[in-house]
Amino acid sequence: MAQDEFPGWHGTTIIGVRKGDEVVVAGDGQVSLGQTVIKGSARKVRRIAPGGHDVVCGFAGSTADAFTLLERLEAKLEATPGQLARASVELAKDWRTDKYLQKLEAMLIVTDGKELLVITGAGDVLEPEHGIAAIGSGGNYALAAARGMIDQEIEAEEIARRAMAIAADICVYTNGNLTIEKISG
Repeated sequence: MAQDEFPGWHGTTIIGVRKGDEVVVAGDGQVSLGQTVIKGSARKVRRIAPGGHDVVCGFAGSTADAFTLLERLEAKLEATPGQLARASVELAKDWRTDKYLQKLEAMLIVTDGKELLVITGAGDVLEPEHGIAAIGSGGNYALAAARGMIDQEIEAEEIARRAMAIAADICVYTNGNLTIEKISG
């Protein structure tokens, strides 16, 4: 089977919600190959602690590529302890210019509780508006749902849970089996 004919790993939904002094990152557990669900309980949200500083990361895209990026981010954070934005920019620079890293297909949402960032392979490090970031095939659905709830008297975790439920109802590549990590700023 030619590379362009291979159906590829597809879809996931990751959301980060900041409300008050708390940030929640939630991700679904579905891994799909073409139109087949391969696994329903994958963990796409992880906590890393380089240099004793907690950082929560969620990833969408190729799992192996995402783990490569998480390892690189962890190394950048060890070199610049407590400076998530700086480490993220350094990772994005490497990702854009390194011939090996350029081939990686993933996106990351990262937070240390103070900053909430999206890192892409195009060299972008984005701080989302309204304190909400979402990536993956169901990301736009989750983002729209969370934006509709952000001004209500609901905590960040509940907003993330409800937004992910809406995304799972709409996106066939997203399920309701969530991994949730909270961090305070």
